[in-house]
Amino acid sequence: MQFASDNAGPAHPAILDALAWANDGHQRAYGSESAMERVRDRIREIFEAPSAEVHLVATGTAANSLILGCMARPWDAIFCSEHAHIEHDEGNAPEFYTGGAKLSLVPAPDGRMSATDLERVIGAPGARSFHNAQPGPVSVTQVTETGSVYALDQIRAIGDLARARGQKVHMDGARFANAMAALSCTPAEMTWKAGVDALSFGGTKNGCLGVEAAVFFDPALAQDFALRRKRGGHLFSKHRFLSAQMEAYLADDLWRDLAARANAACAQLVAGLERHAEVEIVWPTEANLVFVTLPRATCRRLIEGGADFYVMDGDPMQGDPKARLTARLVCDWSLGEARVAQFLSLLG
Repeated sequence: MQFASDNAGPAHPAILDALAWANDGHQRAYGSESAMERVRDRIREIFEAPSAEVHLVATGTAANSLILGCMARPWDAIFCSEHAHIEHDEGNAPEFYTGGAKLSLVPAPDGRMSATDLERVIGAPGARSFHNAQPGPVSVTQVTETGSVYALDQIRAIGDLARARGQKVHMDGARFANAMAALSCTPAEMTWKAGVDALSFGGTKNGCLGVEAAVFFDPALAQDFALRRKRGGHLFSKHRFLSAQMEAYLADDLWRDLAARANAACAQLVAGLERHAEVEIVWPTEANLVFVTLPRATCRRLIEGGADFYVMDGDPMQGDPKARLTARLVCDWSLGEARVAQFLSLLG
């Protein structure tokens, strides 16, 4: 009963088969293999973006930070939710790869920042002098770190504001497929049609071994991505093992299917949790992760029964059994109905 992270789940067999195929013989290095051309063409097709620039890296942090490095100047502010992954979980990598751009946080009570709050934090046009960080790109996390999903009109509102201000929009799409499954929309509708200029398109959390795509809908922004990737140590010489994963991930809509499985498991989990009076769901749950509060004694019972999940604010094994703790539960593609039911049965 693994609910700790969708990073903890296995790679899908089709991904492993693709790696075995890519390992046969010799292929050109550093992204010049034929599979990379097919990946680039397929992503352009999926996103209805024939001129998009596409590059692969192995981690989400690299994708986000290198993209932002292309979008932000060292003296810029990057505007993001107070819960954003680039703020809490990337070890100052965005600041490092941008040469010092400042993350400027926007209130987001349920993980989603509003265009209204974003505008207030950016400030009035022309209000920032040379003493201040300048208005730089806006970064949107989709799915958010609290489990909520930006609706298309919310993304469009942010995109419209950024465009009116001459700012660019980056989307952290580590769980992009889960968000798309939740919204039943097209990739284009959730990105460039809503004002997104660049996307980190995730595979690692959704059944890949380790691959993310940096997708630039504005090709001009990607002008120095290859140089930044090389200088930052994120260019694989045996790049074929990245492109093989992404090609298999995109084949026959596997990426959509895996996200739908993860979301379905989470919906089953939430429905079961809602039936227990001692469990309180903290934020809207719209994709594949849920935050709850519950008594320490219940946390302990779940863990002793074999469940693995993150407890965010205390030791679940020691302390007042009635004290309430916050837990994060994440469903990956491999979880399945039986394990969710087993977990719920431990609640009694």
